[in-house]
Amino acid sequence: MTTTFRNLTDLQKHFNSEQVCREFLEQARWNGNVICPHCGINKKPYRIKDGNRFKCSDKDCGKKFSAISGTIFENTKLPLQKWFLAIYLVSAHKKGISSLQLGRDLGISPKSAWFVLHRVREMLRENNPLLLQGTVAIDETYIGGKEANKHQTPAKIKKRLGTRKNFKGRPLDKAAVLGLVQEGGNLVHQVLPSTKKSSIYPVIEKHVAKGSTMVTDEWNTYRALTKHGYEHKSVMHKLNIYVKDGFHTNTIEGAFSLLKRGIIGIYHSVSPKHLQRYCDEFSYRYNTRTKTEADRFGHSITQAHGRRLTYNQLIKKVTL
Repeated sequence: MTTTFRNLTDLQKHFNSEQVCREFLEQARWNGNVICPHCGINKKPYRIKDGNRFKCSDKDCGKKFSAISGTIFENTKLPLQKWFLAIYLVSAHKKGISSLQLGRDLGISPKSAWFVLHRVREMLRENNPLLLQGTVAIDETYIGGKEANKHQTPAKIKKRLGTRKNFKGRPLDKAAVLGLVQEGGNLVHQVLPSTKKSSIYPVIEKHVAKGSTMVTDEWNTYRALTKHGYEHKSVMHKLNIYVKDGFHTNTIEGAFSLLKRGIIGIYHSVSPKHLQRYCDEFSYRYNTRTKTEADRFGHSITQAHGRRLTYNQLIKKVTL
């Protein structure tokens, strides 16, 4: 969706009322073709007198709804103006924004800002799995604190986590993230339960078209790529070789650097439970890097539908 503002000041001037925000959201969501989110039927629903809600004209449904129904904004107590500011700040800041800073900027509590940020991240998640093709670089990294800052010894960590192996000499309690990036194209970050083949190869087959050229380091796990229908190019980092026949993994390593710098510099620490949402946030900004901040904002608003995330869902305990 095309927008005309160029910066945060222009955004505030443009969305100067709740009515303007609602009209923008209606246009972004339905483009003049209003569809009931309850039954999915388009029968020209009635606009209720308050102007903000509709009533489904289907006799079997007849439910009331608005532009925020079934979106990340549903049941919100915050005005859409503050939501739009939050979305712009998250999508425009290259390394993200912390809940504390967002809370100060919007005049809301840190708890509310934290909830807002996670709902925005849910919106930024890709609707469908990205399919990469051509030349695709792949690598893995580990997210967690420095060993020098940890109060538990490796023996205590191993006892707490069980007999899980320490792959590639990495600490047992760090979260593994697999990165795939198409040359000149899109990026995918995927949090993994482990760096075993059984965890890595399903992600590759989900996101990379068969016949693509996969560029990796020399790790043994990637040697089976040819058996899975891919052409494999390996760069021997252990021999200080970082470019071979024009192939390299510099792009994915640069993406990992941006992810880690954002986590360390802005968020400081991220729990494994929510790590995938942070990864999706950074992937979205990378994949929309050619868009202006205004166009990125408009595009993100179009993804608000179907991304309902309640607070209970967010804090629910999960087994990793």
